[in-house]
Parts: sequence; C-alpha cells; structure tokens
Amino acid sequence: MGLPAKVETAVIGAGHSGLIMSWYLGQAGIDHIVLERRSTLGGGWQDRWDEFCLVSPNWCTSFPGYPYTDSDPDGFMVRDDIVARVAGYASAIKAPVVLEAEVEKLTPKATGGFELRTNQGTIETDNVVVAVGSFHAARLPEIAAALPARLTQLHSHDYRRESDLPEGAVLIVGSGQSGVQLAEELSEAGREIYLSVGTAGRAPRRYRGSDTFRWLAALVTAPPELGVALPRVDMLPDPKMRLAGNPHVSGHHGGHDMNLRQMAAEGMHLLGRIDGVEGERLLLRQDLAANLAWADRFFDERFKELADRYIERAGIDAPPDDRVQFGFEPPQPTELDLAAAGITTVLWTTGYRRVYPWLDLPIVDELGFPRQRRGVTEVPGLYFVGLLWQTNQGSATLFGVVPDAEHIARTMGLEVPPGQFKYT
Repeated sequence: MGLPAKVETAVIGAGHSGLIMSWYLGQAGIDHIVLERRSTLGGGWQDRWDEFCLVSPNWCTSFPGYPYTDSDPDGFMVRDDIVARVAGYASAIKAPVVLEAEVEKLTPKATGGFELRTNQGTIETDNVVVAVGSFHAARLPEIAAALPARLTQLHSHDYRRESDLPEGAVLIVGSGQSGVQLAEELSEAGREIYLSVGTAGRAPRRYRGSDTFRWLAALVTAPPELGVALPRVDMLPDPKMRLAGNPHVSGHHGGHDMNLRQMAAEGMHLLGRIDGVEGERLLLRQDLAANLAWADRFFDERFKELADRYIERAGIDAPPDDRVQFGFEPPQPTELDLAAAGITTVLWTTGYRRVYPWLDLPIVDELGFPRQRRGVTEVPGLYFVGLLWQTNQGSATLFGVVPDAEHIARTMGLEVPPGQFKYT
C-alpha cells in the first residue's frame, strides 16, 4: 500500500509489537498505518544469526487475533520460523503495513499532532506509536580498539554462521542470553571457546514441573486480585538495572538449562571481565567466582518467591522444586595470552544502545530510554510499545507487549476487547 498524506495514527515498526498495536487500532476502527523500514516482514528477528532459536516456548507466539495452533506448543522456533510467524500475523490481521518506509524525522505540530517525514514522503498524524524495541545500535566497548589488529572482531548483531569465522579459537565477551547461546553453538561446532563472564544471571528451563516461561507469563497477565506481579520499573533500586543482560537459558535441543559451571567442567574456558590489553595479553578482573555465584542466586533472589506465591494463590497443583546445583568451581586466570590460546576471533555480545536520531523531542533519559509510563509519554499523542523494561521485566517479551499495548489503546480512549491470553 502507498503512503497517505494524513492518517489518524501512525505506528513505527512492523515487528510483533507494532502489529499487536495495529490489531488494537483495527479492533477500534481507527484509521492507521504501520511503517516498516525493512523490505520484508518479520521484524528484528530477521537480524539474528542463522542458528538462532527462541528461548521462549512456541505458545508464547500467541498474539491477539492470531493464537498459536500448531502441534508443538512446547517447542522452540528457530529464526526463520519466528520470522514467518510474525509475517503471517501481519497478513492474518490485514495490518496496513508500508514496507521500505524509513522515518527520517518526527516533529510535533504547533496546532497538535505530528509531522512524520519518511523517505517516501511526509505524513500528518494525530498520534504516533513507536514500536522499534530497545536494541538499535550494536555496542562495542572502547577496549575493542586496543586489541591486536590481526583479530577478526564482530558484534553478535553482525554474526551469521560459524563457517564465516577464520579457523581458530573464539573469545566471546558477554554472558547474557546471546553470549552463552553462541558459546554453546560454537563449542558444539568444534571451536575452542573462551568466554568472558559478566553479571547476567541464569534461570532454570523448568521450575516446579513447568517451563519457567509459564510462570513468567502468568505473572505478567495475573489478575490484580491475586496480589502478585512482577516488580515495576519504578521499583528498581537503580535505573541501570534495565541494562542487565537477560538470564541465560536455551531453546536449542528441545530446551535446556544453561549452566556456565557445567560448560566449564566440559572444557569451556571461563574468564573474568577484561580490565586491560597489553599487546596480545588480556588483563582479567578477578570477578569470575563472584559473577558465577550471582548467576546461581539470580533466579532465587529475583523470581522464585514470586512464582511460588503465584502458584499458591492461583491454587495450582505444582510439584516441589527439584533443581540440583552443580558445584564445579573453574579456575580464575589473571591474564590470557591471545596468541598462545590460538584465538583468531573476538565475538562481542555486549548489547545495544538505544538511538532515536529522527525523534525531534527532548524525551530521552541519560540511559537512552524515552521517558514514559506504561508507554505513555509526556507529549500528548506520543506512545511507545515493546520497550525493554517498559512496565516490568516482561514488557519486551513476546507476550509482555500485549497488556502494555492494551493500556495504550485505552489511554487513547479506544474501546477495545481484551487481547490477553491466560498462559496457565
């Protein structure tokens, strides 16, 4: 479809967040358009590497108006399947998507509403919903420039497949979900792996008889009368906690726990964080033991009590916690000689920066997040959906977008049906 000169509401981004918002707008009969800078549908999932696999079960891809009905709800989609799922959602709900429409500038009008300049022309609109997520520009630490020039360096955003890398060992920097999954995949491909471990926690694949995502989704969508929910973003003791890496867990091989201690016992080399570079020598911080201990405590300190309380109050007959700890304590080196270790590639899994170069409004905080409350900004008519920690830790998940999008629709004064699913 073409680009109209004027529309009541414009949604920026046709990933699952933008399409969920489009479903609500469509249900209310609102004239709207969804702008997508890419030439194909499927959202940011198209940017992932070839062997990428969801860490959330397939049933999490039940979107409003498009429930998951295939035969493997407890399986885990690979990249191309989740891309097809999101593209199929756009078709199923007849979302008014314009492809290859890149936003160049969003400016508020003195008379109200906005002027939205794109590479295909300018649109006037009363409302704008920004649905571009929180992972925009790959973040490389300054220390990358100090590494030997002989090394191949790339961010996980640019990594596609093991065969593209030069022969030799791989140093992976960062132990959030992407870092640990890539470490496992490359190790299984026969690479010797050195993993610089940060402060991301880990979560069990299953807890009390169900996939942990069952309890996470239940807490995101729990009715208020149960009196149990995930902590809100305004409850965080430090706003920087929004930047913490997602806990490691895997959907590969049918889904399994990811325990760095076990990976080390099986031959992977774990390192502390990098403090400095002297030629081929990395100087390592002595924080490996502390970071592994924190990963072990993460689930129990952040999630276990909430899940147990939900199970009790919802009257769910769940078996007791049967997790078994793995006690291996890996060595903690003080330095690493890159050449002696045979390392030829450094793979940075160090996250992303949030950048809105087209946003002509001073509403971005010091960490790059737009100031908002449940997606509603201080600028009348401007909303965000699908942000990291928009409302709580579930906001950027496949199912966590739904309650936030519904809240935005109701804030806009729309009468819309509930789009939430009961994930229990």
